[in-house]
Amino acid sequence: MKTIMVIGAGQMGGGIAQVAAQAGYSVILNDIKDEFVMRGLGIIQKNLNRSVEKGKLSAEDQEATLARITKSTSLQDAVAADLVIEAAVENMAIKAQVFSQLDVICPEHTILSTNTSSLPITEIAAFTKRPDRVIGMHFMNPVPVMKLVEVIRGLATSDEVYKTIETLSQTMGKTPVEVNDAPGFVANRVLIPMINEAVYTFYEGIATVEAIDNVMKLGTNQPMGPLALADLIGLDTVLSIMEVLHEGLGDKYRPCPLLRKYVKAGWLGRKSGRGFHNYGA
Repeated sequence: MKTIMVIGAGQMGGGIAQVAAQAGYSVILNDIKDEFVMRGLGIIQKNLNRSVEKGKLSAEDQEATLARITKSTSLQDAVAADLVIEAAVENMAIKAQVFSQLDVICPEHTILSTNTSSLPITEIAAFTKRPDRVIGMHFMNPVPVMKLVEVIRGLATSDEVYKTIETLSQTMGKTPVEVNDAPGFVANRVLIPMINEAVYTFYEGIATVEAIDNVMKLGTNQPMGPLALADLIGLDTVLSIMEVLHEGLGDKYRPCPLLRKYVKAGWLGRKSGRGFHNYGA
């Protein structure tokens, strides 16, 4: 395992590329436009600069990490990858298209993984002719800080592939936890309904956004309130996960109407400048 392609240079993909490069792997950072890749590299540079300033990383290690990352706007570059980690948008149609193409492009030995936070690994694997080499690697946000990786087997995922990904996750400084293939896995099956309930609490006029976040921070010792966390994740992503949970697990997981309204308004959280909190320009 020497070369890793990360598809999607956004918040999650950029973070995955950073920790993989810091662990010594050659990384191909891919997105559909060069400007997206450059934005992702800019965030990686900013993160590494912060680590250097805090004395957690040497300037030499920063330079070496950045040198291991190459830019890509073509999926054809996956021909050089031993592992692909897909971190595109949480949409099954898009993932189906990506994995179908990767299956044709990548060598037989290449493992195809997805950072999906809720979609079924078994269904994604079915778009390939190598379902035994498809697996879920659900990193937590922000990736450079959070230690957990949920490792999710599809129905056909081989033991060899699971062990390889378990070891690789540890090499990247993460703690892998095996999780079965079910809607939302573990982290989001518990977390996202809590966020949805916080949205309902605001929607029903029980408390303000600030009050809800303060109650959960001060009362349950969470580092960030649920509505601020929703803004960090992206309200569109929260809604997508809630819809997967609702479809797979029933009516108690129905998304709050206010969450739908905010997404339709383009109030997606930090990335749009406004969500439940206002972030300015």
